[in-house]
Amino acid sequence: MKVLLVNGSPHKNGCTYTALCEVAGALEKNGVETEIFWIGSGEVAGCIGCGICAKEGECFRKDIVNEFVIKAEGADGYIFGSPVHYAAASGSITAFMDRAFYSGGKVMAGKPAASVVSCRRGGASATFDQMNKYYTINCMPVVSSQYWNQVHGSCPEDVKKDEEGLQTMRTLGNNMAWLLKCIEAGRAQGILFPEREPVIRTNFI
Repeated sequence: MKVLLVNGSPHKNGCTYTALCEVAGALEKNGVETEIFWIGSGEVAGCIGCGICAKEGECFRKDIVNEFVIKAEGADGYIFGSPVHYAAASGSITAFMDRAFYSGGKVMAGKPAASVVSCRRGGASATFDQMNKYYTINCMPVVSSQYWNQVHGSCPEDVKKDEEGLQTMRTLGNNMAWLLKCIEAGRAQGILFPEREPVIRTNFI
């Protein structure tokens, strides 16, 4: 079993990374392999709704998003992390998730996911809510913790002092590992992900 953790911060080893490492540590203690995938500090272009991915199977922009979708196919669960920018997820992770889920959502469907947010003071719950919407529109079980998955601090050293936040991260990792093992046990007993009906799209005009 493997969980892919996405660092959506422009700072490779910053606060978001610190939180994700705490989750990864708990997962690994439960025998789950982890990989932290950094989206980088460069530009991540937004989705332009061209529909090419539906025909070619990948986004026409040959960048970090396509790299992630290839890795995502081999993962069993996902944790997406973001810093809080103006009470919302970072522009980079928002553009990244828009395109990753639009072009590669099918490889993540049915697999558990969770969000982790890092903020100095406020805006965490709004960001958390924003990110969770990607999973609930893609048939993905959302993994919870003992509180909203947030840490506080202006630098990694501050985050390491947020004992409640770090405990929330560890609980999230334990809960993700538990759910993955439940899914694996169910699959061994012939309990598979429900077959989807053909999608119905209704326009309200």
